[in-house]
Formats: sequence, structure tokens, C-alpha cells
Amino acid sequence: MLERIRIFTGNATPDLAANITKNLGVPLGKASVSSFSDGETRVEINENVRGMDVFIIQSTCPPVSVTLMELL
Repeated sequence: MLERIRIFTGNATPDLAANITKNLGVPLGKASVSSFSDGETRVEINENVRGMDVFIIQSTCPPVSVTLMELL
């Protein structure tokens, strides 16, 4: 069952996501978070997640405008 789980993180909580994946024994999902030249957030999932159970670990702590956009 754990082979169908993919866990991703935003920039707000990488340590929490690392602890969760370590305790579950699953690797952290491959994704990149960056910004466009105009400052907008860009998130790219770098692996196939079709048919997987996907979880995103991300706090909405300040700055909310950045962390929430990473989550979306």
C-alpha cells in the first residue's frame, strides 16, 4: 500500500515532510518550487503521480500569499 503514496512538500515545511517520509519509509516526491520573473510562484511535479495517493505537506504560515500559492 505504501508504494502508492507520494508525499510532496512546499518551502514552508521541508523538515516536517522529511520526518514524515522517514517514519513512513517512503521517499519524498520529486518537485521543484521556483518563481517566474514577475514573482509568481511556479510548482512543477517531476514524476508521474497518476493513480497514486498524493499528500502535500505545507503550512500556510506567513507569508501566506507565497505559501498558499505553493499549495495550490
